[in-house]
Amino acid sequence: MSRIESEIADSSRCDARVLITGESGVGKEIAARSIHRSSRRAHLPIVTINCAGIPDSLLESELFGHVRGSFTDAYRDRLGLFEQANGGTVFLDEVGEMSPRMQALLLRFLENGEIQPVGGTPGVRNAVNVRVISATNRDLWQSVVAHDFRDDLYYRLNVIRIDIPPLRERREDIPGLLRHFFTMFSDLHGVPVPELGPGTLEKLTAYNWPGNVRQLKNIAERVTVRRSAGPITPFDLPSEIITPMNGGTARPAGGSTRTEPSAVESLLAQMMQKREPFWTAVYPLFMARDLTRTDLREIVSRGFQQTGNYKALAALFNVAPGEYRRFLNFLRTHGCDVRFQIAGAMISRQFSGGPQPLAQAADRSYSSLRS
Repeated sequence: MSRIESEIADSSRCDARVLITGESGVGKEIAARSIHRSSRRAHLPIVTINCAGIPDSLLESELFGHVRGSFTDAYRDRLGLFEQANGGTVFLDEVGEMSPRMQALLLRFLENGEIQPVGGTPGVRNAVNVRVISATNRDLWQSVVAHDFRDDLYYRLNVIRIDIPPLRERREDIPGLLRHFFTMFSDLHGVPVPELGPGTLEKLTAYNWPGNVRQLKNIAERVTVRRSAGPITPFDLPSEIITPMNGGTARPAGGSTRTEPSAVESLLAQMMQKREPFWTAVYPLFMARDLTRTDLREIVSRGFQQTGNYKALAALFNVAPGEYRRFLNFLRTHGCDVRFQIAGAMISRQFSGGPQPLAQAADRSYSSLRS
């Protein structure tokens, strides 16, 4: 942690662009906010945006703003995030998910500091002064090699680079993080600060933390608000920590290799066995970026393999009938409606006879989105 703190301190003393890398949930946004808070721009706002959580058609408007009438529902002029943060900092999370078109627009802005709102007069641009900090859980250089990410944009963003290791590689930070989260959530919920009983910290430090700091924070809040009288025992911890099943502990006793279920498997079990609704099991994790779009697609695809249509899928995921349209719109908005997976993953096992029936089967399955 001392290395990361030193790199954050160095970044705070200048205005150079920073690229923060690391797995989802390791604390990239926390690092970005720490840089801003210690910089000379601290008295001005830091504005954050998740580039993977917004459809590409809206991302340009979010970043650069729009003028009234530039598209449907544009009833008034709106400042983009770069103008809102003028003088401060903009944090672009998951910048590696940008489309080639958005990469080109961002590159142009980084080169001249000028923005043109969507629908604005061509050639009329506003100059803004913001510091750009970006983050990604991808290997951006590999994306450059694969021609999925522009090399010129990569060099513009990667002036100072901070690599944050996953929590399983810095277990010594877990006690301090727990103390911080316990105090924070005790103040928030008005309950006493919990104490750890014998063996509890050992369980927590031995766990592999696939969700990294976000998962630790979630569990700290859960045990803070649910604890009974007395110290927290290992049995007060979630089941995935008490009895990991698929590689959850990095240091198993006696050299055995027990592993914990993946996030996808755990969430499917919550919905299909424990009957927890999709909106409380999956939706919050995805919106908090604890769950990737790939994970969500896998969850929906596995459910679809069992049901074969969206209405049955909604029932399987405990979505109330009145929420069916919302469920479909959510999948479609985030590119997780699995039409791209149906033909290859499920229908080929149900239909035979060549491409013609296969295509018809995919269309029949997908038509439920519009029914």
